[in-house]
Amino acid sequence: MRIILVGCGKVGVALIEALTAEGHELLAMDSRREVLDELTNQYDIMCMEGNGADCETLQEAGIAKADLFIGCTGSDELNMLMCYLAKRLGAGHTIARIRNPQYSEKTMSFLREQLDLSMAVNPELLTAQELYHLLKLPAASKVETFSRRSFEMVELRLREDSPLVGEKLMDLRNHFKAIFLICVVQRGSEVIIPRGDFVLRAGDRIGLTADRAELWKLLKATGLAKRQAKNVTLMGGSRIAFYLAKMLLNSGTTVTLIDTDRAICRKFSDLLPGIRTYHGDGTQRELLQEAGLLDQNAFVTLTGMDEENILVAYYARSQRVSQVIAKVNRDEMAVMAEQMGLESVIMPKTIMVNVVLRYVRAIQSSMGSSIENLYQLMDSRAEALEFIVQNESSYTNVPLKELRLKQNILIGGILRGRKAIIPSGDDVILPGDRVVVIAGHRRLNTLEEILL
Repeated sequence: MRIILVGCGKVGVALIEALTAEGHELLAMDSRREVLDELTNQYDIMCMEGNGADCETLQEAGIAKADLFIGCTGSDELNMLMCYLAKRLGAGHTIARIRNPQYSEKTMSFLREQLDLSMAVNPELLTAQELYHLLKLPAASKVETFSRRSFEMVELRLREDSPLVGEKLMDLRNHFKAIFLICVVQRGSEVIIPRGDFVLRAGDRIGLTADRAELWKLLKATGLAKRQAKNVTLMGGSRIAFYLAKMLLNSGTTVTLIDTDRAICRKFSDLLPGIRTYHGDGTQRELLQEAGLLDQNAFVTLTGMDEENILVAYYARSQRVSQVIAKVNRDEMAVMAEQMGLESVIMPKTIMVNVVLRYVRAIQSSMGSSIENLYQLMDSRAEALEFIVQNESSYTNVPLKELRLKQNILIGGILRGRKAIIPSGDDVILPGDRVVVIAGHRRLNTLEEILL
């Protein structure tokens, strides 16, 4: 596909990396020449210095032949204007990054229709939603949901004392009396789509699929179940913090905010009745103690500085706060956080990448199946995809044990109406099903591509 992307900040660069890895023809535009020079040294892409809201500049960039235009600057209004112009000048599809919490869903729906936007993506809201799911399932280091949250994939790190260590996968269901499937394992730098005779080790990072009831049954049986957080402290009054605080307060959770800006504390207090705010530096131990850190079930660091988020999260973990989550932007800092023992790290740019990749592949997919969800797993070395089966095909009405699947492919779940099925070899895929596929070291656009 021919793609034009305007705005080469952190999220823009993450999208460039992902889209070029998928083999798309990409033109990146930004007003900063030094940013473009760095991009041309790193990626095999075309770059253009200019204003994406200028019609002549867009025409010079070849907008009439573009399959997709992405507005990814720091300005919501500029992104919307650029997408409107791009569509009028011939772009096939448009995606705008829109982050302002003041835009209601009704307003967003109106804007999408009037501006003919293919998609509006709010990375901060999506990040807050993912954080909310993590806080509601504190044993997990990552939670992905499928088919309106009726089916989940969670990532867990196995510690030395985990009852799963030393077990063969084929024996797990009998031992723990729960219906689930371990479908991907990261061991060191290796990512494995395991078979039934695979034996789990301490330190493995596992991804498993189950519906929520069976997942809780497993967590209780293995001693991993923890109480959901009832008292949560957020450090950093960002957009993500605002969205997350609102969700938590609506669910009856007590929320405390710490921020260095008195005006931000006042804004949160005015807009979110019931929130507790502390004006001050969250890196100071005295302030954390005053804010009741030791009485909190969960602590989430959401400032704009990766180093600060990691260090304060590490301190909270040393004080035995039950659940600690750090937001980071840079890949190398995420690795550092994990090496320090922080199991839950969240990266907003990765969430945006997942949404855009899902849409791009959906454009490319055939009519037989379409991508509904796409999540990158295990540091982007594997993917979980949810396909909707629209028609009869070579893989429908055939027992799964008779399908000849490509290497590093596993069917992790079938969603049939409201029923979530952890598949066995005798199960079949039917038209209308939603099918969750785990793919290691390969990219899928359609469900047909799982077959040899």
